[in-house]
Formats: sequence, C-alpha cells, structure tokens
Amino acid sequence: MTHDAGAIERLRRRATYASVSVALALIIAKLGAYLITESVSILSSLIDSSTDLLASLVTLLAVRHALKPPDLMHRYGHGKAEALAALAQAAFISGSALFLSIEAVRRLIYPEPISQGGVGIAVMVLSIVLTFGLITFQRHVVARTGSIAIGADRLHYAGDLLMNSAVIAALLLTMLTGVAAIDPLAGLAIAAFLLHGARGVARQALAVLMDRELEGAERDRIAAMVLAHDGALGLHDLRTRSTGTGIFIEFHLEVDPLISVVQAHDIADAIERTLVGAFPSCEVLIHQEPAGLQDERLDNRIGALR
Repeated sequence: MTHDAGAIERLRRRATYASVSVALALIIAKLGAYLITESVSILSSLIDSSTDLLASLVTLLAVRHALKPPDLMHRYGHGKAEALAALAQAAFISGSALFLSIEAVRRLIYPEPISQGGVGIAVMVLSIVLTFGLITFQRHVVARTGSIAIGADRLHYAGDLLMNSAVIAALLLTMLTGVAAIDPLAGLAIAAFLLHGARGVARQALAVLMDRELEGAERDRIAAMVLAHDGALGLHDLRTRSTGTGIFIEFHLEVDPLISVVQAHDIADAIERTLVGAFPSCEVLIHQEPAGLQDERLDNRIGALR
C-alpha cells in the first residue's frame, strides 16, 4: 500500500468514526430535550439522529469492507459495498420520514402544548455546531477519497443543518404565537425534506450498482487525454463505471498496424500513466488493435439503439 493510499484509507475510517460519535452525542441530547418539551419538531430531529446513527454504523462497516483489496472471488474489489450502504441509508431515511409524518398528523388532530421551549432551542443550537463541524470534515474526506458512502452521509448531515434550523424556527414561533399546529406542520415539512434527500441518495447509489457511465464531460476528457498521445490514432468502445471507491476505464486503442507489439504496449503504458495521474483511484484496461480494422464494435451497437 502506498503512502497516499494509506492516508486515504485512514481518512475514510476517521470520517466514519466521527459520524458515529456525533450521531450518538446528538441522540442523547435530543432525547433529553424531547422528554422535557414533548415537541414534535424535536422528535423529528431525534428520529433523524437515530437514523443517522444507524446509517453511520452501516457506513462504517461498508467502508471497512469496501477497503479490502481484491481477492480470488472479488477481482474487481469490494467498492460497491459503499453503494449498498448508501442505498440502505436511503431506506432508513424514508422509514424515519414515514414515522415522523404519522406522529405529526396525530399531533395536528390532538394538539399538545410545548413546555420548556428554551431547552429545546439550546439543544438544537448544539446540534447545529456539532453537525457543521462534522460535514466540514466529511467534505474534506470526500474531496480526497471520492467515497460515495461518506458522500451520502455528508449529504444527510448537511440536510440536518437545515432541519435543525427549521426546528428552532418552529419552537420560537410556537412559543411566541401559542399556535400548537406550527410544531407538527414543521414536522411534516421536515419529513418531506427527508424523503427528497433519500431519493437523491438512492439515485446516486443505484448509479454505481447499475454501472452507470461517467458524465459526458468526464468521458470527453478521457478521450482527449488518450488521443493527445503520440501513437494513439484513435479509440472506440470507451466504457467507464464507478465502483464506489474508484472508477474503471476501458477502451480499444487504435495504433499503427506496422509497429511492434512492444511499441504498442509502450504507447498503452504511457496513456495509462496519464489517466491514473488524472484519476488517481482509477483502473485502466486497454485493448490495442491496428487502426483501420473493421470489426464488431460496442459503439455501433449502442448507436443503432438511439
């Protein structure tokens, strides 16, 4: 393992430990606040933090598994464990939103006053401070590692910042106006926000699990880097996919049919080094073939489907 790879692995692990620690601390604080205030808004935040803890534990285990090197039965590695963890997070978030919606509707039908709202506000401010610190660290980790599971976790916690602010606003309005309906209505709004976030996380995870191609701009960048090399006369059948911890790049490289196998190999090696320099977490597979060869091509099959 290289020094950079070891540093990236440590960053991933630290991010998961930080996420679990923050979620556990917030659950304890919010549980105490809910027992004192009986606020639906705080209950919504407590449910979300409980989901955060479960999702963070799943992320921790998934990241550990994803970082395992390729083995006899998993020659592409274990990176998709991160996408599975992100999909599980989406399910957890959706379940908590459903539970919250049921409780909020019950409170709309049977309103209950909020007591000790100041305690709830203090706890939510603490939550905002801790969550902001966590997502700042997670943003750094995602930028360095590209981890989809930690990225999903960060998106969830970033949403928590907005949610916690909404809870504070609901508590203040309820205390100032005495209108009990404000609190459960805020809970319903938060539930809708959670479902929206779950949809985004699920789409990102499914993109990895279904081997979705990289964005068009990235594919164009790869093609341009390949064709910039001397000896690269063309390329076709470019295929890319994300593994959750890295990306795979595969293509057919067209070279002069009169050069030797060794020369063609040297050209491919130079191109591979360039791509790995631009995409440090990538693995590159290049099939070399003589330029002008007319054969069955994936590009043609895909083009015929358009």
